[in-house]
Formats: sequence, structure tokens, C-alpha cells
Amino acid sequence: MYTSYQNLYKQLMNVYPLDEAKAIVRMLLEERYGLTLAEIYTDKVTQLSADDANDLEKIMSRLTKGEPVQYVLGSTTFCGRQFCVAPGVLIPRPETEMLCEWVINVHNSPFYALQPPTPLRILDVGTGSGCIAITLSLDMSNTVVSAYDISSEALLIARDNAIRLGATVNFQMKDALQLVPTSEMFDVIVSNPPYICENERVDMLPNVLNYEPSIALFVPNNDPLRFYRAIAEYGMIA
Repeated sequence: MYTSYQNLYKQLMNVYPLDEAKAIVRMLLEERYGLTLAEIYTDKVTQLSADDANDLEKIMSRLTKGEPVQYVLGSTTFCGRQFCVAPGVLIPRPETEMLCEWVINVHNSPFYALQPPTPLRILDVGTGSGCIAITLSLDMSNTVVSAYDISSEALLIARDNAIRLGATVNFQMKDALQLVPTSEMFDVIVSNPPYICENERVDMLPNVLNYEPSIALFVPNNDPLRFYRAIAEYGMIA
């Protein structure tokens, strides 16, 4: 079956804008089939083996239904590393990479260089895939990192990511809305909690609404800052 790069991204244009459809197909062809950008643009996709062509056809069927390419591939890139993702965890966004970069830059500032050489204790609340906790553990020296999530499925994925990437993170099942003081004390608390109001569901794209976990996205219309408030209050005593 003849399948060109142009044909592939046009199949996705009922679901995604043109530029995003192109980016998704490029990601798929690069990561799944090892094609270079030059090979993609010169339609080397037409030279895939019969098995790969059949595999591609099945994947395109999933993508045209709106399933995120990251879930189809089972992984996504975050701060230069490959993290496994599945429908039980939110797909990490570029804005979350910016959060990690900011924490790392502050840690590397002259102020922290002059502090006593005791480990910096970091907590990630609502860790999901573990991308924040693992990145900070690997990219910051002299740290002790803990991560909480209410989802057992998310914690399994996060632990697998930590093991595969060689990070040391203390994962625990805890509800961000019911955090209580313990003997653990933290110097830094980071989080990317839910913040989208329930009444905004109608404006969400199907690839997000139908596949990513609602528990990681939505908050009540009358209390959109409930997670921020709970985490801030915990930070006053932790």
C-alpha cells in the first residue's frame, strides 16, 4: 500500500491542526521506525517492510480516533529523557519542563552555593509519570526527593520510570487534599496540580478529554484553586 508523509498527516487533519498533525507524524516515523527527517521528507516511508506498513496502518487508525501519539508510542520526551506514559498518567507538557528548569536554575544560583552542604529535601505533589521528581533527582546534586500521588497506577509508572532512568525517588500514595504533618520536612515543594474547571470540559479537545485522566485535569467550578490552597497550607507546616 502506498503511504506518503503527506497522506499520513492529512489523515489526522480532522483531529488536529495542520502543523500539529505534521509534528505527530514526524514523531511517529522517527521514534517508531527510525526514519530521519530527511527520509521522512523524501517519502522513505513508502519503503517500510510489510510488517512495519501493517503496524503503521493500525497506529494511524488509533491516531485518527484522537488517541495521543504519546500513548500510542508508550513514551514521551521530557527534559531530554524518555519517560514511559500510559492513559493512567497525564502527558507531560513543555510548561512543566519550564518549571523544572526554573527550580534547577534557582538551586544552581550563588545563594544556594553558599548554603551548608546538607541535602535539599524536595517534594513533588501529584507526581503522575514522575517526570518532575525524577528530573530534579537526576539534574540537581545533593538532594533527597519524595513524590506523592493518589493513583496507584500512576505510582507504578513513575517507579518504573525512576528505575529505568536510574533516579532515587521516594514514591508514596497520598491525597494532595489530605496531607498531614509528618516527621518529614521539605525545603522545596513542587507540583503541577489539576486546575481546569469542570465547565471547561466542553472546550477541551477530544484527544485530551477522552484519553488523559480526568483526576489529573479537572477541579470543581466553585473551587478551582483547591489543590493550590491545600499544597500551600501543607507547605507552611511541612
